[in-house]
Amino acid sequence: MKKLLAVALASFVLLTACSSKENNAPNNGEAPAAGTKEITVWAWDKAFNIGAMERASEAYKAKNADLKVNIVENAQADIIQKLNAGLNAGTTKSLPTIVLIEDYRAQSFLQAYPDAFFALNDFITPSDFADYKIGPTSFDGKQYGVPFDSGVAGLYVRSDYLEEAGFKVDDLQDIDWKKLIEIGKEVKAKTGKSLLTQDPNDLGLIRMMIQSAGSWYLKEDGTTPNLAGNAALKEAFETYKELMNADIVKVTSDWSQFVGAFNSGEVASVPTGNWITASVKAEASQSGKWAVVPFPKLGGNPNSVHASNLGGSSWYVMNVDGKEAAAEFLKATFGSDVDLYQKLVTEIGAIGTLKAAAAGDAYKQADEFFGGQNVIQDFAKWTEQIPSVNYGMHTYAIEDILVVEMQNYMGGKDIDKVLSDAQSQAETQVK
Repeated sequence: MKKLLAVALASFVLLTACSSKENNAPNNGEAPAAGTKEITVWAWDKAFNIGAMERASEAYKAKNADLKVNIVENAQADIIQKLNAGLNAGTTKSLPTIVLIEDYRAQSFLQAYPDAFFALNDFITPSDFADYKIGPTSFDGKQYGVPFDSGVAGLYVRSDYLEEAGFKVDDLQDIDWKKLIEIGKEVKAKTGKSLLTQDPNDLGLIRMMIQSAGSWYLKEDGTTPNLAGNAALKEAFETYKELMNADIVKVTSDWSQFVGAFNSGEVASVPTGNWITASVKAEASQSGKWAVVPFPKLGGNPNSVHASNLGGSSWYVMNVDGKEAAAEFLKATFGSDVDLYQKLVTEIGAIGTLKAAAAGDAYKQADEFFGGQNVIQDFAKWTEQIPSVNYGMHTYAIEDILVVEMQNYMGGKDIDKVLSDAQSQAETQVK
C-alpha cells in the first residue's frame, strides 16, 4: 500500500497548491451554504466506494427526493492532502460534507482535529456495527464515523492444486501458519506452484497476523510504540522469514504483479482482505477451482483466532453547513438500510459491517465460482470475530521502520535486536 503524508506534515507548499486548485475549479466539492438541500461527498475507487455511494444516493431518493448528493471522485492520496491543507489552514471552505477515510488513518484526523468532524452519536448506534470498527471511528467517547466496508481477511485457495498435492479444502479449515507452510511445501513439490506472493515493501501480511492475536504496532493508547517485547509481532516476523526461506513465495513488486500471479495460476493461495474477490473472479476460466478458508492462526499465540482484517474505510461528516442533512443521509443508508447492503454485496462485492445486513438473502447465496461455497456468509461470520485493536495515529510511519528492519532480519540480524531497534526508532520518530 502507498505510504501517504501524515497529518502533521502538511507543508505550506502543499497548502498553497491545494488551495489554488480548489478555488479555481468549478464544482470542486465545496460545502453548501446553510439551508441548501445539497451535500458533497469525497471518495476514491470508482467501482467500489464511489459505486457504493451512488447506490446509497439512489436508495435515499425514496425517502428524501429533494436532497442532491454530489459525489466527487479523488485519489485517496489527494483526499488526504486536501484534508491536511484545509484543516491545517483552519478553514473548512473547500471541504466536503462527507468524506471517506481509511480506518488506519482515521485517528490521525480525529485526534488532531476533533472539532472539524460532526459527532454522529444521535444518528447511529455503534453497537449495530462490527465491534472492531468502532475503535478507529470514535474518539474521546464520541462516534464520528459510520463504519462502511469490512476488510475481513480469508485464505483464498486453489482447490485443484490442493487436490493434486494430496489435500482437501477441509484440511485447511483450522490450521496455523506452520501447518500452512508444510502444505505449501507439498504443493510446490507436487505442482511446481508457489504458495503465495509477497511484496517485501508491503507488510500487510504482518498486519493481518498480529491483528488475529489482538495486537498492533501501538499499545492500547494508540500512541505508544509496541514493538520490542510484542510476542505476536515477533512470531509474525519469524513466520514471515520461515515462509520466505521455504522457497514457496513468489516475490512481487506492485499491484499488477500481485493480481497477475493468481490470475495466471502461478500461486496456490491468496491470504488477504475480501475486497480481492472481484479480482480473483475476473479470471472466469478458473471458476470452480477456488475456495476460501479461515485465516490461519499464529500457532504460538493463545490469543490468535481465525479472523483478521486488512484495510477498510468509513464515512465521516465534516463540521460544515449541511452536516445535519449529511448525518441524516448516512443514518438512513449506510447506518441502517439492510436492503442497500444486499445490493452492495451483489453488485459491487462490498461486504459491510452493519451486523443486521448479514441476515439478508444476498449474504446467503452460494457462489459457483467458489465451488458453491457461501463465501459472503463466511466472511460476514469472520467479521464478527475480528479482534479489536487500536490502530492509532502511526500505523504507516511505524511500518516504514519495520520494512527496513524486516530486511535486516532476513539478512541475519537477531529478531530481538530487530524489534528493539525498531522500538527505539519509533520512540524517536513518532510523537
